[in-house]
Amino acid sequence: MMAQRGDNQGLGNRLVLAAEDLHKSYGPRPALRGLSFTLRAGRIMGFLGPNGAGKTTSIRILTTMMEPDSGRFMVDGISSRHPDEIRRRIGVLPETFGLPKQMTGVEYVTYYGQLYGRSASDARSRALALLEEVGLGQRARSLVGTYSHGMRQRVGIARALVNDPRVVFLDEPTLGLDPAGQKELLGLVRQIAEERSAGVVLCSHMLAEVESVCDDVVILRAGQVVARGDLVASVKVAPTSVSKDSFVTLPKCQIKTAETKRNANPPTRGLKLNSIPKASPGKATWDKASPTSAIFSSTMIEPR
Repeated sequence: MMAQRGDNQGLGNRLVLAAEDLHKSYGPRPALRGLSFTLRAGRIMGFLGPNGAGKTTSIRILTTMMEPDSGRFMVDGISSRHPDEIRRRIGVLPETFGLPKQMTGVEYVTYYGQLYGRSASDARSRALALLEEVGLGQRARSLVGTYSHGMRQRVGIARALVNDPRVVFLDEPTLGLDPAGQKELLGLVRQIAEERSAGVVLCSHMLAEVESVCDDVVILRAGQVVARGDLVASVKVAPTSVSKDSFVTLPKCQIKTAETKRNANPPTRGLKLNSIPKASPGKATWDKASPTSAIFSSTMIEPR
């Protein structure tokens, strides 16, 4: 079982990530138009949408890799005006990342532990523990070049956890995995959220994947939030339709807020972005983001 992070114990339902009206354009093309949401400790937020919807742009902004054209966000109470402080509080698994084939798994994770200020011995002990937690204990001393795709994703997650992050960003972490590998990795994602009390942002273009593990969802289309709401219950969907680019498109849906158990093995389903219903009382929030100005004014921390 994954060891619980000491610093995160007792965080409970604390707000760990908030974004307000984020915009980003690449030249004349808008890539993100008004992203607003909040995420609390121990919960998983799904960013759902087809390729080009704005998911990766959102991740790059929220992880301080690029600046938004307008809007603001905070991580663990730290304003986006302080990117260095934010980087100490987040872990990131990008969609694609390079791994040194001639290093062992433990050497690789140890290196990142030392970058965060741990001593060599402490970083190595931490690396071994993390690799055990992500299911690579038996292969910790094997060369990364011998790892399968699923094992490389797991060592990437171990690296993302080396600084005990308050928020973990995972960009398409199950891409290229077989169904069994997907299920195992999503179980690991749930462990990270629950046992570490970390907030997790999971990017995906698969509704079934988001439905199976996420608590909340933001649905993006052409850079715009077209739907967002709570996924602690179930999603009613119409028959699946598949677009020309093989994206399982977003079907008519209704997100309930009743407390029900999530299906552990949901069928592959889709959601048509063009047929999302309007908001109903007690249901998910659609189209317009809830005001977050009060959150920013009351919880922002300026690091010394």
